[in-house]
Amino acid sequence: MSDHLMRPAALPTWGQRTALRLLNLAGWQLHYKPLPGPHGIAVVYPHTSNWDFPIGLLSKWALGLKFRWVAKDSLFRGPMGRLMRYWGGIPIDRRASMGATRQLAQTMLAAPWCWVAITPEGTRGYRPHWKSGFYHLAQTAKVPLLLVYIDYGSKVLSVVDTLELSGDTERDMAAIAAVYEGRRALYPEKAAPIKLAPPRDPSEPQRRRA
Repeated sequence: MSDHLMRPAALPTWGQRTALRLLNLAGWQLHYKPLPGPHGIAVVYPHTSNWDFPIGLLSKWALGLKFRWVAKDSLFRGPMGRLMRYWGGIPIDRRASMGATRQLAQTMLAAPWCWVAITPEGTRGYRPHWKSGFYHLAQTAKVPLLLVYIDYGSKVLSVVDTLELSGDTERDMAAIAAVYEGRRALYPEKAAPIKLAPPRDPSEPQRRRA
């Protein structure tokens, strides 16, 4: 599947042109291919820097697509909370059970168009695996993945590659890893290996919620 430099079919708005110009001035290119349907999960990787957010936000504005994105609920507190929601943010409690996944899936499918962006690393610091929430959400909602990468090596943000999950976790993660192979984070040493966390040992005590 080849990348295509973004050229919207319809005339872009002033806001889209401005966002794309700002990206280009910063040396970035935006690659885009039409999405396969009205609902899905956008997996964004790698995520090791605060710079990922403004680059991603400018790309979202340049495309003119109302991507939603999820982040830990603590980021939505205080005066910035309303602005974060306006920009498409959805606060989540990372300690919540699978019930939250089902609720988010229902909310997404109830909308005429809803693509939710998730950073599976869950943090800008290093961790030895990905969080599995994106995978469970895509399976629960029965929607495809959009594999978005922010490559600081080539300065390309790609919104091109999609994947329908097979249900075979090893096979799916191998396909995901193939798309992200060679894509460089701003801080490569902080990028998580592309693998899911091992299942929790049921004999281990659960962490107490704060």
